[in-house]
Amino acid sequence: MVDDTKLNEFIGQILGDLGGALSVSLVRIGDRLGLYRALHADGPMTPGELATKTNIAERYAREWLSHQAASGYVSYEPSSGRFTLPPEQAMVFAEPNSPVYMQGGFDLAMVMMENQTLVEPAFRTGKGVGWGDQSQCLFCAAGRFFRAGYHNSLVASWLPALDGMTAKLDRGAMVADVGCGHGFSTVIMAKAFPNSTFVGYDFHPGSVEQARLHAEQHGVTANTRFEVGMASEFPGKDLDLVTFFDCLHDMGDPVGAARHVRQTLKPNGSWMIVEPAAGDRLEDNLNPVGRLFYAGSTMICVPTSLDQPVGAALGAQAGFAKLSSVISEGGFERVRKAAETPFNIILEARP
Repeated sequence: MVDDTKLNEFIGQILGDLGGALSVSLVRIGDRLGLYRALHADGPMTPGELATKTNIAERYAREWLSHQAASGYVSYEPSSGRFTLPPEQAMVFAEPNSPVYMQGGFDLAMVMMENQTLVEPAFRTGKGVGWGDQSQCLFCAAGRFFRAGYHNSLVASWLPALDGMTAKLDRGAMVADVGCGHGFSTVIMAKAFPNSTFVGYDFHPGSVEQARLHAEQHGVTANTRFEVGMASEFPGKDLDLVTFFDCLHDMGDPVGAARHVRQTLKPNGSWMIVEPAAGDRLEDNLNPVGRLFYAGSTMICVPTSLDQPVGAALGAQAGFAKLSSVISEGGFERVRKAAETPFNIILEARP
C-alpha cells in the first residue's frame, strides 16, 4: 500500500535532486564567464547591467539570473529588478580562498557525467578505468575541488597536529608529497616552509607538468620539484615527512604503498595521510557528505584502483579502521587520527 505522504515527500526530494543536477552546467557557465565574480564585485544588477559588465547577451543573462534566483543562489528584488549575490553564496561561488568554495565540486559533477560511458561497462566486467583514461577535465577538477581545504587547513591546523612537525619544517626538512596531482598541496607547504625541500610525485605525467608550472607561478622552484613516480616506488630515504592527500584509497596496492613509505622515512619521521571523512560503518555515512563521496568513489576512485595491480579498491569512504589496518600492515606501529574536518580525516603514522 502506497503511503501518499511518503510518496509526495520523496517526489519533493527528487525534484530537488533533479534541480541540482540540471544546475551543474549553469553554475559552471556562471563561473567560466565571470558572472558570479561580477555580482560579487559590483553588487546588485539588472540582467542588462550584468550583460554589459560581462560582455554577454542580455537575454541569456536574464534567463540565467532567473534560474539562479529560483535555485536560491542569488536573491531578487522585484521593485528594482536587480539580482544580488549574498555574501554567504559568494563564499561558495565567487571566493576561491573561501573554506567552502565549491566550484570544483561542480566541475567534478560534470566529470562524473562524462565518465559514465567509461564506467558503465566496467560494472559488468568488474575491471577498472585508468586515471589517465578518464575525462580529461578530471585532473584540474580534482585539484580545484581539494585546493580550498588545503589552503585553509594544511598549514594552519593539519601540519601543527603532527607531533613536532612544524618545528622540523621551520628548521629544514625533507618532504615527499605523493599523489600530488597539480601540486597545490606541495606548493602551499613550500611557500610556508622555505627552509624545507619538497618533492611532489604523481603517476600521471600531465599532472606533473601542471604542477611544475604551478610551482613557477608561485615562486617556489628553489625548494620544490616534481617528478613522475609511483607510490610504491618513488625514490627517497631518510625523509622527515611523507604526505598523501586524498589519494591512498585510489591506489591499487595501498599496503604496498605503505610499506614503501615506511622504508623511505627516518626512524623519527611521520607519514601524514589525508582522506575523505568517513565512519567505519555504512550507516555512519548515510548523510549528505557520504552521498557525495560515495558518488565520487563509484565513478572515479574504485575504477581507478581496480585498473592498477592488486586493485584493493578501498573506496573513498574507507573509514579509520580500514585505513589504519592498511597502514599497520605496511609496517607502521603507531597510527592516530591527528585532526578532522567535516570533509577530511587527517592521520599520522609513525614507524
